[in-house]
Amino acid sequence: MVMIFAWVACTASVPDDAPPPLRFSAIPDHDTTLLKQRFDPFARHLEAQLGVPVEYVPATDYLAAVEMFKNGDVQLAWFGGLTGVQARRAVPKARAIAQGVEDQAFRSHFIVHRSVDIEANEDFPAGLKGRTFTFGAPASTSGRLMPEHFIREHTGLAPDAFFASPVGFSGAHDKTARLVASGQVNAGVLNYQTWDALAAKGEVEGAKIVWTTPTYADYNFTAHPDLERYGDGFTARLQKVLTDLREPALLGALSRSQLISASNEDFAAIERVAMSLDMVR
Repeated sequence: MVMIFAWVACTASVPDDAPPPLRFSAIPDHDTTLLKQRFDPFARHLEAQLGVPVEYVPATDYLAAVEMFKNGDVQLAWFGGLTGVQARRAVPKARAIAQGVEDQAFRSHFIVHRSVDIEANEDFPAGLKGRTFTFGAPASTSGRLMPEHFIREHTGLAPDAFFASPVGFSGAHDKTARLVASGQVNAGVLNYQTWDALAAKGEVEGAKIVWTTPTYADYNFTAHPDLERYGDGFTARLQKVLTDLREPALLGALSRSQLISASNEDFAAIERVAMSLDMVR
């Protein structure tokens, strides 16, 4: 009887009018299992601070994250610069609300296998011409969009015309690093943070950096207008919770030292590049 009463009391404690979960996702720029391990504690923190249930929803790929946001299946997403632009263009009144301090000046490394006779230089390495090459994910800002922009700017050629065709897509930054380090492709491009993390663990000794891009804006939290269903001003509350975050373990889920406020205008240059490459609608 005591056990039955305890169960009834527990189930009765959940009100019928409880708010639906706030669901958030992130582009899968690394192994999805690792991302879930990182973001579940982040969800618990948001839940405690905001007073609404919060769930992390893994995305199968970059475009899936954008589609979930477009369809209202998630109300918050940790996007890259490009996917954030794609999502906000598809959802009127969606807005970027936070970015990492590091995202104001992000950059990418072009890397080659150590057997490739090209050394690091301030100039874009012409010796990459005709080499096998891989980007990261097709919709990655630091693994495709901005690198392609700089390739075209410095060579006057599309990637398939400059590198050995066809150019590959690894799907994620860590996969790019490992493909190059193992010698499966001559060269590739990935964001500097992933390179630094892998290099610190001695996992990319078979590769070397030959060129680093100029800086650009990148990752951001983008808020869906449906967030206001939790009450007027909820999005502003969420923005403050994010920018007040100081716990290193939680910031580590994002590989960021601190979050700061962001706006759609911060990514106007990314949008212009994406439009020039026909990567937004």
